[in-house]
This record gives sequence, structure tokens and C-alpha cells, in this order.
Amino acid sequence: MRIHHLNTGTMCPIGQRLVNGSGGIFRRARMVCHCLLVESNDGLVLVDTGIGLDDIADPPRLGRRWVRQTTPKLDPAETAVRQVKALGFSPDDVRHLLLTHLDRDHAGGVPDFPKAKVHVHRREYDMAVTHRIAPPEGRYVTAQWQHGPDWAFYGEGGEDWFGFKGVRALDDREADILMIPLPGHTLGHCGIAVRGSDRWVLHAGDAYFHHAQLDARPRVPFVLGLFQRRVDMDRAARIRNQERLRQLKASHGDAVTILSSHDPVDYETCLCAHHLAPAA
Repeated sequence: MRIHHLNTGTMCPIGQRLVNGSGGIFRRARMVCHCLLVESNDGLVLVDTGIGLDDIADPPRLGRRWVRQTTPKLDPAETAVRQVKALGFSPDDVRHLLLTHLDRDHAGGVPDFPKAKVHVHRREYDMAVTHRIAPPEGRYVTAQWQHGPDWAFYGEGGEDWFGFKGVRALDDREADILMIPLPGHTLGHCGIAVRGSDRWVLHAGDAYFHHAQLDARPRVPFVLGLFQRRVDMDRAARIRNQERLRQLKASHGDAVTILSSHDPVDYETCLCAHHLAPAA
């Protein structure tokens, strides 16, 4: 399957050194919303959706505090739907949206693909959509799914994948696209693995924020580490899953490329591996 790497939302918080790990303290950092567009046997599959057109048209719905702190560019050209068109596809060609979780910078583009089936972990849906599990106040932007998407749920049973448990394939036709439970950042947080031409690509969502967190001696810039702890729903689970990702990289780094949603180094490394120029 062919995999396109998209940046569907650039964020520029203050404090480059404390967020990216280098540069000036008073300079703007750069973070991305790294999504995957997969050409599959059943049409296009989008892994996460980034910031959407409705968010850009009405930035306050993202949360005034969030917008103030992250300073997103809010460029329509960066949205997944515009990039899908730029690649020569129709938005209707996108048949499936696989979401690592439903935070605003991951689910914002869901309304831009109203005909697509939206795949999430059941616990994420129960917290963000039905509130059967009470979410933290202000965590989710419910307007991003008010159009009533066609949902598909994961979380019951599953297989093993490189030692990860409860792994479920997209469906019988797509055994090489997998939903992998990685709770911690949210209770229903998942990674999405896609088998490429020569190796797996594991989109680990917000299971980690900085590429150096997967090093043998992990480290994270100060402000990014504070933010990560503040938004954890289950810190112990997130730490355990980061260690599992670290072990996966050490043991199977020749077979699996692991990437984070927001790390620009991961994004640019993937682009270089595919000989592509960054979109933003």
C-alpha cells in the first residue's frame, strides 16, 4: 500500500528550545499534525485528520486558551481535505478515518469527509461522544462530530503484534491496517499500524511527543514534558506504553518505523525516506 505523509496543522507555541529541544527560548517552536493517507484495497484510508476547515472558519470552537497557547497557523491548504484534492483524489475517495483518539487536533477534519466510516476505540467513543465515561472538562470539541458520523468500534479481543495485545485489523480486506491499543494519553488512545512496501509504519499518535523519548536514554524538552503530564488521563499507562514503544524500536527498528503525531523531526524523517518535499 502506498502511504502519503501529511502535515494537517502547524502549531507554533513560544519557547522553541523548551518545546523542540533546540533554538531560542523566545523563538516560536514548530509542531505538526502528522497524518497518513493510505491507498488501500478499499479506497483511501486517513489516519487521524488534524485541524479541519470548520475549525479554521471558527477558531474559538477549538478553545481560546488552546489557540492562544499553541498558536496554530490555521491555513486551509494544510487541511487533510485540501491535501487529498491536491494529490488528485476526491474527498469521497476517503472511505475510512482511523483515529488514534478524539482530541481536537486529531478529529478536526472528520466533518470534511462525511461519507467516511470513522474508526475509534470504544472507550474513546464512550468518553468523548456519549460521556458514559465522564471526560475532563473542555477536553473534546463535540462540534467535530455533530454531523453524525458512521462509527466503527474496536477494543474487544484481538491478536498479538510484535508483543502488543488486543490488536484488530481494519477489516477482512485490510489485514495490513491495524488498530493497536496504547492507552494513557486518553483512555481509548490507539496506535495505527500500516504495512508499507518494505516495512510497517506505526502511527503512535500522542503516545509520545518528542523523538528522543524513544532513545535508549529517553529525554523530552521541559515544557513539552510538562504538557504531556498535564494532559495524561492515565500517566502510568502512558509511561508503560512508551517503554513498550522504546523496546519495539530497539528490537524491531529495521521492520517498523514509529512516528509521533506532533514531532516535526519524525515527520521530516518520513518525508526524506519517501523522497518527498514537506507540505508545510
